[in-house]
Amino acid sequence: MLTYHKPVLLKKTLEGLISDPEGIYIDSTFGGGGHSTGLLKKISKKGSVLGFDQDQEAFENNTLKDVRLEIFHQNFRHIENILHLKGIQEVSGILADLGVSSHQLDTPERGFSIRFDRCLDMRMNQRAKQSAKEIVNTYSEEALARIFFEYGDLRNSRKLAAKILARRQEKEIETTFDLISIFERDIHPKEKQKFLAKVFQALRIEVNGELIALKQLLESALKILKKGGRIAVISYHSLEDRLVKQFLKNGRFDKDPEKDFYGNKHLPFKMLSRKPIIPDGQEILENPRAKSARLRIAEKI
Repeated sequence: MLTYHKPVLLKKTLEGLISDPEGIYIDSTFGGGGHSTGLLKKISKKGSVLGFDQDQEAFENNTLKDVRLEIFHQNFRHIENILHLKGIQEVSGILADLGVSSHQLDTPERGFSIRFDRCLDMRMNQRAKQSAKEIVNTYSEEALARIFFEYGDLRNSRKLAAKILARRQEKEIETTFDLISIFERDIHPKEKQKFLAKVFQALRIEVNGELIALKQLLESALKILKKGGRIAVISYHSLEDRLVKQFLKNGRFDKDPEKDFYGNKHLPFKMLSRKPIIPDGQEILENPRAKSARLRIAEKI
């Protein structure tokens, strides 16, 4: 299973997340089962893990068998509904390892990687209707520019959008290399990988509604975590990390926390570390994709 996706910051995540060995823990991004395997080793026989993943291939590749584990083919935005159906009122911990998995990046047909010339897909949930191909061929220039600016931090977003519209008037943009070829002449070779990574990131976030789902997960955590329960979130880019930091710090996505009549702040979480936890040099050496990982852990007050 580790060949499917090597878990990032595993030891530090488990050390910070587990407060009750007999509790119920949610692995909201099951993937290759690496973090769930770690959880099952650390909790007691009375504890349990509920795994969630919207990617069907995560189930097809799963070899992890344990009576304490139950897996659901659902996006983590549906966690509250599943817990309600199971009669579970609260949990001891929630884990989220955000972003795209190694398996998804390394499977050419999924269309996540700039390395392979395949159909522009990028759907984490293969049952979803809209792919990256539909977006680049149907979205307006304004909508495309917004995606590249907000989700890719690309300052020339309007120029990029205009180039896409010009190309699709000639022919449909079908593959990853079709998309890359639109911008190739304008990219300095040294900046190519970083630039294209931002373009693909922006499209992937839009395809999968990733930031919307993340907000829903964080809001759900407020409702389903028991007092003293913990949430651990591993993010890989500033958009995710900013949302996580803001919510865990203030209990909402605004800059300031809620205040009572007397001006006292209502802070539902206690941050367990002031700064994000990052991988050490050895982990990055063994797993280069861990380089951009940022872990934040908080405890519900």
